[in-house]
Amino acid sequence: MALVDDIGRKEARLSEATASDYISLLKPRVMALVVFTAIVGLVAAPGHVNPFIAFVAIACIAVGAGASGALNMWYDADIDAVMSRTAKRPIPSGRIEPDQALAFGLVLSAFSVFTLGVLVHWLAAALLAFTIFFYAVIYTMWLKRSTPQNIVIGGAAGAFPPVVGWAAATGSVSLESVILFAIIFLWTPPHFWALALFKSGDYGRAGVPMMPNVAGEASTRRQIFAYALIVAPVAVLPWLMGYVSAAYGAVSIVLGAGFVWYAWKVLRMPADDKAMKAAKQLFAFSILYLFAIYAAYLVDVVVSRVAGA
Repeated sequence: MALVDDIGRKEARLSEATASDYISLLKPRVMALVVFTAIVGLVAAPGHVNPFIAFVAIACIAVGAGASGALNMWYDADIDAVMSRTAKRPIPSGRIEPDQALAFGLVLSAFSVFTLGVLVHWLAAALLAFTIFFYAVIYTMWLKRSTPQNIVIGGAAGAFPPVVGWAAATGSVSLESVILFAIIFLWTPPHFWALALFKSGDYGRAGVPMMPNVAGEASTRRQIFAYALIVAPVAVLPWLMGYVSAAYGAVSIVLGAGFVWYAWKVLRMPADDKAMKAAKQLFAFSILYLFAIYAAYLVDVVVSRVAGA
């Protein structure tokens, strides 16, 4: 009888899950950025890609990104439960059981990698598999809980999509795709450390060693500014190396100046500023910055090809 009751309770919990809960497991906002940057990598690659192949490649990258998100939420359910911005996620709120999330993530991972390999290219599939592994295992299971450099090294996972898109189109990796990777990789620390500055209490309760909790706010602000000084000129490199036109170069310079300006405001932020206004402004601008940089890149490539046709 007790076993029957236990099964009944478990079925009741599982029945609470809706389609939107499973979509939430995929981290749709992160997935949208992954898809967009992968599209830029695919379109920027030389040569012509069959539209069907391009669609399959982007769909597989999107599913793979969603799988990574599900695996991340499965493993981090204990952390998510004590953080205000994540407590309402499907697993800590009890709407989805952890083992269901794990199975969901593993199935999507295998499906996305296998489909990409069979229908598009095995190099792209291998890169996608490595990206999922890096995010779910290297970052989530190891780095996130063990070092304040977690987001620095772990940021590579979010930087791979344009390289995967490029590999799907060409079957290779080039210097141009590596620069697209570097822009995201170097953008990630100041973006997340800005968030960590005004969410340090959350990370402290969860025991996550984010930079402000380990090195202090002053050190974090200095490192944010240092990364801003690096990522801004790196984003200009595609123009300097002749991959895109001066129009992109102008946009990237203006956006880079804005990024440095907001990072400077964080650096000069008073130590007793409880509102963390400058950190919140940088976090918001950093999202706009990355989207705008990649949008400018995409537009430049498309316009150049249309003009040269």
